[in-house]
Amino acid sequence: MTEKEKMLSGKLYLASDEELIQMRQNARSILDVFNSTMFNETKKRRDLTYQLFGRVGENVKVNKPFYCDYGVNIFVGDNFYANYDCMIIDVGEVRIGDNVFFGPRVNIYTAGHPIDKDVRNTQLEYGKTVTIGNDVWIGGNVVINPGVTIGSNVVIGSGSVVVKDIESNVVAAGNPCKTVRKITQEDKKYWEQRQKEH
Repeated sequence: MTEKEKMLSGKLYLASDEELIQMRQNARSILDVFNSTMFNETKKRRDLTYQLFGRVGENVKVNKPFYCDYGVNIFVGDNFYANYDCMIIDVGEVRIGDNVFFGPRVNIYTAGHPIDKDVRNTQLEYGKTVTIGNDVWIGGNVVINPGVTIGSNVVIGSGSVVVKDIESNVVAAGNPCKTVRKITQEDKKYWEQRQKEH
C-alpha cells in the first residue's frame, strides 16, 4: 500500500511521503489564494472551494480564513456554511451532509498520533473519518475529534469538545460533549411560532 492508501484506510502512515507532501502543497496553494480574497469575492471563494474539496454540493459558502491539510478528503452536501476561522485536518475523510452550519472557529481533527512515545517519535500517525449527518448546527469554537460520527438534526453547543458519537435528534454540549436533551415537537412548535411573528 502507498502511504496515501494507508492514511485513508486508518493505518499508520508517514506524512513525509512525497505524494502526500505534494498534495498538501497543492491544497496550501489554493488556500493562499482563498484566504487572500476580498470579502466581497464570494464567487471566487466558491470556485476555489470546488477546486479544493473532494465534493461540493449546491449553495455552499465557506468564509475566510479557512484551513485544511488536503482538501480532497472533505465532502460537503448542499447548503453548507462555515463561518470564520474554520480548520479541518483532513488526514481521514470528513463527510458532511446537507444543511450543515458551522459557527466561527469550528475545528475538525481526523489525525491521531500513537500514545506510545517510541512509535510516535518515528513520525508515524493515523487518521479516522469524521461524519456529520444532515440538518446540523455546530456552535462556535467546537472541536470534533477523530473518528466521531454526529447524527442528523443535531445542535452542538458552543465550546464543546466532541470525543464520542452523538446520536440524531438531540442538543449536545460540554467538554466532553454529551447529550443535553432530545429535540422535540415542542421545539418545532415554538420555532414555527417565532417564524410566524417574523
